[in-house]
Amino acid sequence: MTDGGADTADTDVGALGAYLRGVAMGAADAVPGVSGGTIALITGIYDRLIAAFTSASPALVRRVLADLVGDRGDLRTVFREVDGAFLLALGAGIATAILTVTRALDIALESLPVLTYGFFFGLIAASAVVLRHEFRVDTPVRAAAGIGGVVVAFVASGSASAALGVSPAATFVAGAVAVSAMILPGISGSLLLVILGQYERMTDALSAFVDALIALATGGSVAAVVDTSVPVVAFLAGGVVGLLTVAHAVRAALSARREATLAFLVGLVVGALRAPVVRVGEEVPAWTTGVLAEFAVAAVVGALVVLGVERAAGGIDLD
Repeated sequence: MTDGGADTADTDVGALGAYLRGVAMGAADAVPGVSGGTIALITGIYDRLIAAFTSASPALVRRVLADLVGDRGDLRTVFREVDGAFLLALGAGIATAILTVTRALDIALESLPVLTYGFFFGLIAASAVVLRHEFRVDTPVRAAAGIGGVVVAFVASGSASAALGVSPAATFVAGAVAVSAMILPGISGSLLLVILGQYERMTDALSAFVDALIALATGGSVAAVVDTSVPVVAFLAGGVVGLLTVAHAVRAALSARREATLAFLVGLVVGALRAPVVRVGEEVPAWTTGVLAEFAVAAVVGALVVLGVERAAGGIDLD
C-alpha cells in the first residue's frame, strides 16, 4: 500500500470511472456495516484512494494557503500531488449516492423502523464476522483493546443522543470521526455515526437541507436553506479536519500496533450491535414475537449483503 503522495499508476481510471466508483462507495457508506473502503478494494482503487487521502496534511494546507496569496501557479502542482482530478470525480459520485440513499433511508427509518434497524443489525454483525480473520487476540494488550472497543461502543450506543448530543460541535466531531473509517475496508463511517447516536439525525438533517435547496429553486426561502445547512456544514467541516488528523492517526496506530488497533476497531463493531436493538425499542411499545421475527428476517438479509460483498472482494485485506 502506498503511503506517500498519490500514485496514479495503481489504477488508471478516467473521470467517469472514478465517478461511478464513487457512486458505489457512497451507496455503501450510507448504510452501517458496509464500508466504502471495501468497495474501493473491489473496484481496484483502494491504494490510490489511501495515497490521495494521506497526501493531505496540515503542511499541505499551509502550502496551499501560502500559494493563494503568492505564486498561484504552484496550486496546479499541489492539485496533481493530491490526485485532485481523481478525488473530485470520486467525491462527486460519493455525494450523488449519499444524497440519494440517505433520502431513501430517512423514509425507511420513519415508516419501517423495525425492518430498517434489523437490516442494519445484520450488516453490522456480518461485518464483525468478515473481519474475524484480520487480527489475533492472543496477548493481554490485544484482548484489552478488543474489550475496550466493545465497551466504548456498547455504552455509547445506549440511546439516540447519549454519545455526543445535537450541537454543531457534536456534529463536527461526528464528521471528523466518520471520515476516518473511509480508509478501512470493513469499518463503516455510518456505523460510527450509529455508535455516536448521530446517524438518524444526520440523515434527517441532510434530507431537510436537500428539501430546502429544492424549494429554493422553486421560490422557497433562503433562510430555510441557511437554517438547515448548519448541521451539514458542521459535519463536512469535521470531515475535512478528520481527513487531516484522525485518518492519519488511524494509519499511524495501524502501523505501530496493527493487531491491537484492529482488535479495538472490531470491538467497536461488536459493541455497536446494541444500537439497532435500542433504536427499535424506542420505536415500538414492546418486543413482541412479530417484531422479533420482522427484525430477524431483515437482519438475515443485511448479513447476506455484507457476505456477498466480502465474497466479491475475495476476502478483505487490511494490510
